[in-house]
Formats: sequence, structure tokens, C-alpha cells
Amino acid sequence: MNKFLFAIIFSVISTAALAQVRQNQQVFRPSSSDTLSYLNPKEYIIGGITITGTVHLDKDVLAQIAKVNKGDKLMLPGEASAAIVKNLYKENLFDDVQLYVTKISLDTVYLEIAIKELPRLSNLRLSGLRKSEIEEINKKLDDKGKIVNTNLLNKTDAVIKKYLHEKGFLNATVTIKQRPDPGDANSLILDVVIDKGRKVMINSVTFEGNKDFSQAKLRSFLSKTRTRKFYNIFGSKKFKDDKYIEDKQTLVEKMQARGYRDASVISDTVTKHDYESVDVKIKLYEGHKYYFGNIKWSGNARYNDDFLNRALRIKKGDVFSEETLSKRLSGGGPSGDDVSSLYLDDGYLTYNSDPVQTGMHNDTVDLDIRIFEGPQYTINRVTVKGNDVTNDRVVIRELQTLPGQKFRKSALIESTRIIGQLGNFDDTKTEPRPVNINSADGTVDLIYNVVEKPSDQVELSGGFGGGQFVGTLGLTFNNFAIRNIFHLKDYKPLPKGDGEKLSIRGQSSGRSYQNFSFTFSEPWLGGKRPIYFSVSAYTQGSSSGQYYPKSDPNYNNLRINGIGFTLGKRLKWPDNRFQLNYSLNLDHYNLDNYPGYLFSNGTSYNIKLTQELSRNSLDGSPIFPTGGSNIKFTLQGTPPYSLFNNINYKLPPTQEQLYHFVEYFKVKFDAQWFIHLTGKFTLMTQVRFGFLGEYNSIVPGSPFERFKLGGDGMQSYQFLQGSDIIGLRGYENFSIVPVGSNYTANNNPGSAIYNKYTIELRHPVIASSSATIFLLAFAEGGNVWDKFSQFNPYNIRRSTGIGARIFLPIFGLLGLDYGYGYDAIPGIPTANKGQFSFSISQSLSGGFN
Repeated sequence: MNKFLFAIIFSVISTAALAQVRQNQQVFRPSSSDTLSYLNPKEYIIGGITITGTVHLDKDVLAQIAKVNKGDKLMLPGEASAAIVKNLYKENLFDDVQLYVTKISLDTVYLEIAIKELPRLSNLRLSGLRKSEIEEINKKLDDKGKIVNTNLLNKTDAVIKKYLHEKGFLNATVTIKQRPDPGDANSLILDVVIDKGRKVMINSVTFEGNKDFSQAKLRSFLSKTRTRKFYNIFGSKKFKDDKYIEDKQTLVEKMQARGYRDASVISDTVTKHDYESVDVKIKLYEGHKYYFGNIKWSGNARYNDDFLNRALRIKKGDVFSEETLSKRLSGGGPSGDDVSSLYLDDGYLTYNSDPVQTGMHNDTVDLDIRIFEGPQYTINRVTVKGNDVTNDRVVIRELQTLPGQKFRKSALIESTRIIGQLGNFDDTKTEPRPVNINSADGTVDLIYNVVEKPSDQVELSGGFGGGQFVGTLGLTFNNFAIRNIFHLKDYKPLPKGDGEKLSIRGQSSGRSYQNFSFTFSEPWLGGKRPIYFSVSAYTQGSSSGQYYPKSDPNYNNLRINGIGFTLGKRLKWPDNRFQLNYSLNLDHYNLDNYPGYLFSNGTSYNIKLTQELSRNSLDGSPIFPTGGSNIKFTLQGTPPYSLFNNINYKLPPTQEQLYHFVEYFKVKFDAQWFIHLTGKFTLMTQVRFGFLGEYNSIVPGSPFERFKLGGDGMQSYQFLQGSDIIGLRGYENFSIVPVGSNYTANNNPGSAIYNKYTIELRHPVIASSSATIFLLAFAEGGNVWDKFSQFNPYNIRRSTGIGARIFLPIFGLLGLDYGYGYDAIPGIPTANKGQFSFSISQSLSGGFN
């Protein structure tokens, strides 16, 4: 009786345990005529195991998971049989598991494990998001082919919500629906419907525990977590988890930089204010404010303590800041105003410093700055890697770090800047790297890793100008190699690699207008010195011959031919960023009843000598400079023919005599400054001035080389060559005329004096070797005068506006601006107000446009 009661109790307990695992499914059901008694369990030897119902899983692996093998002993009925089912269910791979006894022979039993696999994911279909967002989420999930179970569904929901939370969508909802895959009976398709909702804004940010820092000051430290206020122009007002985490770290760093070295965030909460906003509350520990105490130097032999203290610029009693200390020791960057730059610029390549806090007295921290100077290093070898198109010598000849020279950090930085200014490489990826540092003989090798970028440009455009359609085709090869001009194997499509520039441009509207030009320049004439040489030639014609016969009074014709040569040299004083160029140009004008100049018939020659002194110290990309300046001073003049041509100007000379050889002198000044503000914002300021003067007051002014102001600053479609075209956005092309003149934009011959001021705030959208896009907001003003006695640099025509610049290597720089001119131009009522302007292929390196 007791044994029978024990069997019943054991059977009930076993059945209850199995029910918890199987959720009321039958685990053990014999299918043999032999009976198994729960009251009288018996030990059997497993004679064979059959696994049925598998689709994707390996049967041998399943037997190992079940922990049952042929030849094992098994008590039936008993806990061991239940364990087989438990082991399989633990893997979370099955929808159903059944254990059958298929045969009993004496003391041998044969088992069947019948399983039903959980379905697998064949396709995940997301809806409610943009295509790019769906692609990003699919990369994070990558669950195709995995078991569809609770873990997978939870993971899918969590990943999507985390992604959207980081984007500021805190109220996003995710609905997952399962449906069978028609092509696979054991697969499911998950349809995921996502409702992002609106981005959650930040209603308020408050702090607890702050005593010395005000709420406003602490909020100013959070550059990416800003409240929804009208005065918060910069920084996101949307709540994003990742940005918030970064801001908390920045908050602590800024507090520590102000002497509160123990500052920390104790806790923080983000609570829902309403459906569209949250409140952020941060509890702080400020701690005490600390100050620098005594500063001692150890290990310094090259420089004495006083010199290093002046370079460190930290005195006893200054507010303690590890950030400031680190920057003054070794974090000065390209500016070179840190202690490490003193050593690195003097050859001490392995210099290192370790500030050790040796004592603390209340709120004062004493330091021992331990220096390892090491030996002075000399450059052994210099190599360039990554220049697949540009020849080594084109890069190496520009470097300021040559074999045999003492290693200097400033020379390394300057060399990197120059490589970027060449225009053939991605300046963001140029990496100078010291290698093979040999302390025994004090030598080091330098490797400049560069990445080539497309530099050739194609200009293909069409538009209306002068009442007619004008087509333009231009080709510019910025890395040309003329020495391989006869080597056909080097044509790709033209020989490249020597850093020369070849430009060919044609513009035409048929017989009425043609303009063809050619320019070739070599920055290192002879290959040994930085002597710049260029030659250019052009021919231009404009005629009404297709509309009127030559005998008609309306017939007119203009032909201009020109050729020019330039020689320049890079100066060593005041520094090697100065360039001095001399140019000699000959322009030949042939006019036949042609309007728009101070004379309409005859031949005129403009022989001019130009001296240009410039200094370019721009930092960053030539397309988007972030610092430095670009300054240019130009003197230009012709021979003073009136002193020796025997023409009596007191008597009215003929037009042929008066303008056969034009005479004038010309002065121009152009300057740009770039300043990095905050984040990615850059401020560009520009000043321009030009003056066209006369040698002899009784000789009329030159009809050429005058200044035309207004519009986009492009010379395309303008038939009257020989003028300086200066843009002024917000006004029509050439619409800025002197006060009191009766000129219009169409018959404006140009003025003798102009000035222009520009302020431009720029922000990049895309900055890469394949494309550069930046937005801008501008304010500018300028004006023109005919006489110096009328010149007033403060009397300007003003405008403001916005614009964008797009640089594609193959097309050059494209610009679109909208400007509003505030000052009316007498006689030209449509000159100002709102004006769109489009520009193409404007000059780089700042560009004086």
C-alpha cells in the first residue's frame, strides 16, 4: 500500500512538472501494445532514436541537445524522459516537442522524438519611414533566416525604437504583424508598421546642486540640448539620447575646466512634459574651486624654467584646469602656442611631458612637470604615398621638410597645407607620418600619405545673353604634363601628373558672337625653382552681319585678339607665402561702327605691364577655407605715349590718333579674411578697391580696363571685353553707375573707381573629395565713381541675401544667390530689390568675385 501511494504521488509530481514545461501538452504517450505502469517504473536500454519533423535543424545535433543516445539506460516512466523534452525546449527553437515509445522488446525500448520547428524569418518589411531610414535599420537588424520567437520580436521592436529615439522621436510606435510566407511553409513574413510621431522637443533644462554656476551658465554648456526658445538659434532643440549623453560629459568637462575638478553628475531625469516635449533635470555636485600652486620643471635641459613658464602661460593662483594645462603643454594644435611645439619645432621629435600633482593645500594644487626631451632628429628620407596620378617631384618640390634638415613641426604643418592648396589631393585625408625613428643616430623618415581627387573640369552650358542664345564649352586640365604631349601611351585622356594647367574654352552664338581662349601655366618653370610661367591667347568677335549688310547703318563689327605672358616668383621674405608676378599683355581692338566704347571706329592697341604682389595663407580646402587670408595688390600700366607721340592734345585729335595706343595706370587691392567661429561656421570678410588713372590730365580716360559693378560678377555673354567685372548681389548686372550719369546697364562703359565690402557667413553641408556644398548668408555693398574727387568709400549700394555653393570636380564651382538691394539706382528702376544670380566656374581659393 505504501509503495502504491508513493508511485501515485511521484506520478502526480512528475506530471505537474512536465505540464509547466509543456504547457499541458502530452509529453509521454506509448504507442506499443506493451503497457508502462507509473506504479511500476522499469529501466530499459535505448535501442534506437528517431527524430521526425525537422526542416532546418540537424538531427544529430538535436540528439546531442536532448542528451539521449543509443545504448543509454532510461527509466520509464520517470524524470529522465521528461528531461529529454525539457532539454529541447530550453533552446527556444521549437513550437512543439513530443516523445513517443514506438517499440518495446524485452528490456530494449525504441523512441521517437517528434518536433515542430518554430518558423523562420524570410522577409522583414518596414513601412512608415524614409528609404534611407529603412536601409539603416535593416543593417542593424540583419535577422533574415533567424527563428521567429519572442526574443526576435522584442529585439526588432527595441532596435527600431532605439534608432528613432536617437533621432528625437521618443513617441514612436512599432506594430509587428506575422503572416505565412506563400513560398515556404515554415517561414514567416514580418510586416512592421512604424509611426514615428513628431520629434520631441525640450521644454526645460534645470539643475540642482549648483551654487557658483547659474542655471543660464550651465545651460550654455549644453550645446546640443537646448530648450525650445526663440533665442536659441544654434544647437538642436530636439531631444536626442546620444546628443544628451555627450552633453552631460561636456557639462562636467566645462565645469572642471573652470577649476571645479571634482564636479560630476549625480543623477538626471528626463520626464514627459506633454506629448511633444520633455523636461530635463540634472543633479550636480560642484565641489570646491581649485587653483594652481607651485609649478616645478624636471628633466629640462634645452630650455630653462623661466622660459618654459612663459611658454606655459600659467601662474600661481590661476584657476586650476586640467584641460588648460593639457592644451598649454601639448594641445596647441597647428597654432604652435604650446610647450611641445617649442621642442617639436627644434627637432625633439620624441619629446614628452608628464604633469604630476605633488601636493594639495586646501584649494591649491602643486605640480611637477616632468619632461623627457630625447635627442634632436634630422630628416633622413621623404616619400609620398597615394599619388597615383601626380608625380612624386610635383609634391616633394613643394615640401618644407627636406632630407638633411632638422625636423620641425611647423614645417610639417606648412607642407600639409601646401599639398592641400595644390588642388590635386583631398586635403582632409593628407596625413604626414614620421617613421623609422632612430634614436641612435637621430634620424627620422617622413611619409606623406595623400589621396588623389578629380581635378579636371568641364564647362558645358547654354543661356541667353545680349538677346541671343549663347553656348559654352570649356575644358580645364589642372594636372597637365606637357612633356608627355607626344607620348600617346600617357593620354588619359591627356597626359597628366606634372601639376601644369591647360584650359581651352569656346563660346558662341553663331556668326553674331564667338569667343575662344587658351591658357597654359607651369608653376615650376625649369623644374628646379618655383618660377611661375603662363601664356594665354584669345580671340573674340561680335557682328550684326547676319542681320544687316555691311552697307546698312545698323551694321557693326568688333574683333579683339589678345596674347599675354606671365612670369612669377615665390618670395622668401617676409615669408614664403608671398608671390610676385609680372605680366605683359597685348590686346588688339578692331571696331567697325561698334557702340559701347568711347569710340566706335578704328584700331586700338592696349599694351600693358602688370605687377601683382599676393600672399595666400588660407587654411583648409581651397573651396571652403576655414582660416587665414588671401591678399592681392596689383599695379598695371601702359607706356605714357602722350609724352613722346608728338600729338597736340590741345587741338582736337582724330579718334584714330586719340585711341590708337591707349594709356593709363591702374591700381587694385583685394583682400579676404576667413575666421572659424563655432561648430562648422566660418566668417569671410572681403574688401576690394580699384582705381583707373591718367598720366596726363588733357588726355581722355582709357576706354578699356574700366570697372563694371553689379550682378553675378561673371563675364559670360558680355561682348565688351577689356573690363573688370565685379559682382554685387541684389542688383542687375552692370547696373551700378555713378550718381548723375545717364548710363544704363546695357550701355554702361564702366567707371574709373570702385570699392566693395562683403561679409559672408558660411556653413558646409557636404565636404568630401567628390563634392562640396555649403550654404551662406551675406551682406555687401559697393559703388563706382568717375572722378577721385567724388570718391566716398562710405557711400555704398547695400544688399543682403542668402545663397549656396556646389563644387563638383568635373564642373567646378556653381553658385546660386538671392540678394535684396536696398538702394534704388536712378534711371534704372529694376536694378535693385530681389535678384537671383547664378554663377559657374568661379575662381577657387577664396575667389575675388
